[in-house]
Amino acid sequence: QVQLVESGGGLVQPGGSLRLSCAASGSIFSIYGMGWYRQVPGKQRELVAVIISSGVTNYADSVKGRFTISRDNAKNTVYLQMNSLKPEDTAVYYCYTRGKGDDRGPLMTYWGQGTQVTVSS
Repeated sequence: QVQLVESGGGLVQPGGSLRLSCAASGSIFSIYGMGWYRQVPGKQRELVAVIISSGVTNYADSVKGRFTISRDNAKNTVYLQMNSLKPEDTAVYYCYTRGKGDDRGPLMTYWGQGTQVTVSS
């Protein structure tokens, strides 16, 4: 079974940086795309960044120019480099992977466990 493990969250001052990692393991044949959502209690989940198999990326307007999503296909790992962090970036960040268990199988979505990012003085 596919499992996603996140790491890299923590407490950082405004203007600081963090790098989140999300590694997918298990029986996965191919990955179509990987990305990051964030969730603040009482608010809707927000799609932060996504990278698809072609390498094309997309970002929420609120993080564009500050965050960078990247991947290591050999390791089935996606990263989120977060620079110039702001208090409003505080949230639980969840990674996801869209992929197939085999060539003829359905496209599935897998989720990480979430990692807390807190930006505060």
